Amino acid sequence: MIEENAILRHLERLPHARASFKQLVRELGAKGASRTELESALKRLVRRGALIEFRPGHFVSAARTREYVTGRLHRHREGYGFIIADRPLEGVDGDIFLPPAAAEKAMHGDRVVARITRVDRVGRAEGEIVHILQRAHPTVVGEFRIRRNGYFLIPHDERLRDWIEIPPELALPEPSLGTHRMAVSAPGVQSAEELDGMIVDVELLAYPKDGERAVGRVIEVLGYPEDFGVDVEIIIRKHHLPHRFPPEVLEQAQSLPSAVRAHELAGRVDFRGMDVVTIDGETARDFDDAVWVDRLPNGHYALHVHIADVSHYVAPGTPIDEEAYRRGTSVYFPDRAVPMLPLELSAELCSLKPHSDRLTLSVLLEIDHRGDVIAQEFVKGVIRSAARLTYTEVHAALEGDPAARERWAHLLERFERMRELALILNRKRARRGSIDFDLPEPFIEFDEWGEMTGIRRAPRNIAHRIIEEFMLAANEAVATHLETRGVPSLYRIHEPPDPQKVVEFEEIAAHFGYSLGLGALPVKRFAVVDRKRDGRKIRKDVIRADERLEVSSRQYQRLVEKIQGKPEERILSYLMLRSLKQARYSPENTGHFALATDTYTHFTSPIRRYPDLVVHRILSALLDGRQPPAMDLPAIAAHASETERRAAEAERELVEWKKVKFMAERLGDEFDALIISTSKLGFFVELIDLFMEGLVPIEVLPGERYRYLDNARQIVGERTRRRFAVGDRVRVRLDRVDGVERRLYFSLAEPARGRRWG
Repeated sequence: MIEENAILRHLERLPHARASFKQLVRELGAKGASRTELESALKRLVRRGALIEFRPGHFVSAARTREYVTGRLHRHREGYGFIIADRPLEGVDGDIFLPPAAAEKAMHGDRVVARITRVDRVGRAEGEIVHILQRAHPTVVGEFRIRRNGYFLIPHDERLRDWIEIPPELALPEPSLGTHRMAVSAPGVQSAEELDGMIVDVELLAYPKDGERAVGRVIEVLGYPEDFGVDVEIIIRKHHLPHRFPPEVLEQAQSLPSAVRAHELAGRVDFRGMDVVTIDGETARDFDDAVWVDRLPNGHYALHVHIADVSHYVAPGTPIDEEAYRRGTSVYFPDRAVPMLPLELSAELCSLKPHSDRLTLSVLLEIDHRGDVIAQEFVKGVIRSAARLTYTEVHAALEGDPAARERWAHLLERFERMRELALILNRKRARRGSIDFDLPEPFIEFDEWGEMTGIRRAPRNIAHRIIEEFMLAANEAVATHLETRGVPSLYRIHEPPDPQKVVEFEEIAAHFGYSLGLGALPVKRFAVVDRKRDGRKIRKDVIRADERLEVSSRQYQRLVEKIQGKPEERILSYLMLRSLKQARYSPENTGHFALATDTYTHFTSPIRRYPDLVVHRILSALLDGRQPPAMDLPAIAAHASETERRAAEAERELVEWKKVKFMAERLGDEFDALIISTSKLGFFVELIDLFMEGLVPIEVLPGERYRYLDNARQIVGERTRRRFAVGDRVRVRLDRVDGVERRLYFSLAEPARGRRWG
């Protein structure tokens, strides 16, 4: 058996920490079965980013190289691109720039190996693609077009810049194209000529190479761009969201029992006599958590958090499990969902429906008046939910609404205890420095035909806080228990922010008179010269953060408290969020910065998140006295983080698309807006009441010429010195809606209303 760590140690002893496969076979004595083991181990090391295969069969240690990097290619519609590296590269700041000639060697989203060709004095790097590791687009969705020289697909994603050629014999989909993707034709389409202008999904048969177009075949016809529901279908395919369950998955799901069977209750704690309840939004599609709170004789609180025992029904390696791993997470659109699990599980057997017996993994906590956990227990249980409650109903009852109090009179005391405990837990988190952003979320309203009618602020009340605090407490308790037991597990980690991002936020916050309280910032200042397209040289002062700069979550939370209720709260909270890193999954526990906790995981949503299902399996095995099943936790963590980002991007893009379509009917209307960022293009605004963003181009600003001051991040009039900066409130008029880029363009409708809400 060849261990991965032994391979890494051997490589790092070699010159430049690199070797070929043949060299490793010879030097490690890998013959026969050992050679196959070595090949598999190298693939795993490349997959998890410990090795870089900079060309086929040649490997270098990722930790030792400064020449090669792996990452995702993000192409701009103008042709150039950036590589977002899998891991930081010493001496390089930010992403690696690729000029158009280098970027065209791969497609947007491809995972590639790049060679660093140049790094300037402030750490900006340029590179070239040397190897494509993984193609991002087995299929491409777009508009079918007929031209004199043939049939083509115009990709919906403008970052896929080149049209795709479709041979005439491959223009109509076949009746069936495999078990994972069943092709469907639009009714009445009998010839390729009828497809002109329609939206189709195309499977790529050949990728672009040496100036030649990609070649594909049509596998689905979705309809015309403006047909109802086609926008959702486009987003699903653009982001490659698995949306049809394979036959073997459906077959397994349909073979599951329709209810809990008597023999399944053996060894479980029976909570069916307790009035546990679920509390969710009105449009919630699955119910995987139920709660119960009481006051103990010693004055402490008893909190029970019951989570659907999905691991009881979904065993590792089964068709349902493999499909759940592939999806990684459920995806929620305004009018539908793409679930991780079949409906037989997500909406029935694992959904904690009222008055139905359901199997659970339960977290039982004893919590004192300061919010500290005095005792904890984890058990397998069975519940019978007393009610399916909504946030609105619980909030109304707690606020004294007569009708709600009468309807839920038998649960009112329970609600009161829940509120007391939630506020205690929230105060505890605030004391330790947990960052508690409370940004308004947009809620899209639809009419009975599914057409968007408006946007409003999503309601948020004490009932939301109750469930959030209870889920956080359960997640933290499970994570601490698993870490204490010393078993490998998945953690939800959030790393401290990048020092450069902190410096950039501090500079903007200073314009509003605020600071994170870092004192004198340890920064380095550089004078660099950039060459503009017209050949002019522009001197810029670049401020680089010292890597030793440290910031705590408590400093962020103190600033959140300072700006609470102030006019500038919205913009500064938004900018603070942008300065933080994204949370992700990892088998290595490095803590959670935003929650200010050393140990955290995701346990409470196994219906819709695969990492929660993994944590359930680990905890369930411990409760049974078994060893947890063997799992490739690094690969699961990386895949789950990627599918989470994919889902979030798809959800966000569809909402933005619907917003743009909604605004297309409002050309010429005026709106109050807030400047949220500035650039040489102009300034971006957010409409205060509609939660929409758009650009006011610098060339349409009235009265004089304006220019962008990079150091001050302001747009300034050359004659009057009139200034536009982040945080200014302005009145804007909608001039243009770009449906392709899904961008709104505004002009100034009246003079700015004052500097920084002044």
